[in-house]
Amino acid sequence: MEFNHISVLLQESVVALNVKPDGIYVDCTAGGGGHSAEVLKRLGENGRMILIDRDPDAIETVTNRFKDDKRVTVVHSNYSEIKSILDDLGIQGVDGIIADLGVSSHQLDTAERGFSFHYDAPLDMRMSQQGTTAEEIVNTYSQKELFNVINKYGEEKFASSVASAIVRAREKKRVETTLELAEIVSNAIPAKFRRNGHPARKTFQAIRIEVNAELTVLENTLPDMFRCLNKGGVLAIISFHSLEDRIVKDYFRTLKEGCTCPKDFPVCVCGKTPKALVKSSGVKATGKEVNENNRSRSAKLRTAVKL
Repeated sequence: MEFNHISVLLQESVVALNVKPDGIYVDCTAGGGGHSAEVLKRLGENGRMILIDRDPDAIETVTNRFKDDKRVTVVHSNYSEIKSILDDLGIQGVDGIIADLGVSSHQLDTAERGFSFHYDAPLDMRMSQQGTTAEEIVNTYSQKELFNVINKYGEEKFASSVASAIVRAREKKRVETTLELAEIVSNAIPAKFRRNGHPARKTFQAIRIEVNAELTVLENTLPDMFRCLNKGGVLAIISFHSLEDRIVKDYFRTLKEGCTCPKDFPVCVCGKTPKALVKSSGVKATGKEVNENNRSRSAKLRTAVKL
């Protein structure tokens, strides 16, 4: 199984990790191993790299790619389990963690995975290839639940119309394929609003996020990731849409926050000090990278260095 994926913000993220030759690093979303390979180039023979992914295709790929590298440990799991994974490996702290969020090029381009509205395939969208499918959500969620998902995770202004259209369609026939859903969504959106990108893009994003609990996992796991870092360790997160980036940005803001006492207090009584050094704005892909890989256009890298 070849896992084709172009690593986004590759050099920027690896440089941000400030790799120590004898350090321990974790790639939470290993994919095809692009980011890990760059980190490994900078690691010495005593360095260590832990690769985590929930997608069996990715696990097969990186296992084969790095099978002869004794510095590499591959773990088939969700990165939400990072704390227990490191505990099981006897690792008390790491020097850097990277997570490249969202859907991979391989997942989008493998039609039968059901992520894309460009190919006709069963509605699946499961990164882990286990659990609830997109088809089950589309056909069993109430109209209100569908509206909430599409509105919250897709930020779709016509979420009400889309949810209503899905319910009407499934009353006649179960919605089973990606192109069926794409057509239902497209027809539910006024013609003049179908010009900026595919009209089903936001709904597909929303359902995918719901299937994989992407934002819940991210929000709940960021504190664990930070706790796993050694002093001076770097947490690097690449996000691809505003919902992900907002979660990362808000959490990083709490890490860099110091004293919260009222300004008229003569001395600090809260005892709060900054926990991390955080850059104020995210790093975006260069024009050259966007031209070579259009999927990098919305990518944003944020990093936090543990104090």
